Amino acid sequence: MINLKYQRLEQRLGYSFNDQRQLQLALTHRSHGASNNERLEFLGDSILNFLIGEALFLRLDEAREGQMSRLRSQLVRGDTLAELAREFELGECLVLGEGELKSGGHRRDSILADAVEAIIGAIYLESGLDTCRERVLAWYGDRLDAISLDTSAKDPKSRLQEYLQAQRQPLPEYRVVEVGGEGHAQVFTIECHVAIAKQSTQAQASSRREAEKQAAAAMLKLLKL
Repeated sequence: MINLKYQRLEQRLGYSFNDQRQLQLALTHRSHGASNNERLEFLGDSILNFLIGEALFLRLDEAREGQMSRLRSQLVRGDTLAELAREFELGECLVLGEGELKSGGHRRDSILADAVEAIIGAIYLESGLDTCRERVLAWYGDRLDAISLDTSAKDPKSRLQEYLQAQRQPLPEYRVVEVGGEGHAQVFTIECHVAIAKQSTQAQASSRREAEKQAAAAMLKLLKL
């Protein structure tokens, strides 16, 4: 039986599974039971690292090993994968245990990132490496196009602070808007405000520090930096 929610997700992914049960498995967190996406996540993580490494190798002729390793780390880290997951609106499709449902697990970066890796693993098993490569490169298109050897390794908070200091502007202010979830699995909503921006930015993550980084990244994007 076709699940319309999964069908809409497949449209956003640009890939339709022959058996939607494989997509459901990729979206099933370990909190739901023994049948979950951990093995697919393991496989997808390996494939993603290879495909992004290959893409950087082919794009950056002058790059040294250390430079490519740094850039790959930026592209495959959890917060980048969580961004992709949110672009796919993947959270609404996750299959979670009752505890994770109550604590906002569908918004948690680590769970979202793991699900993206699991989907990559599932696509590989069903359609092979070439299809996997085509999808991953499509998902990462804008990010790969923006990469260069000059891409900063500094986190968004540091970049935003240094930019404002160079402009002789007040430092950014980070405010906790909401703390949801239970004590062991909290979700922080953080707002970032800077004097030179007409609006604030917000982000959610499972730690205050990570939420601040994501809010800073959104502010950098808003300021077109």
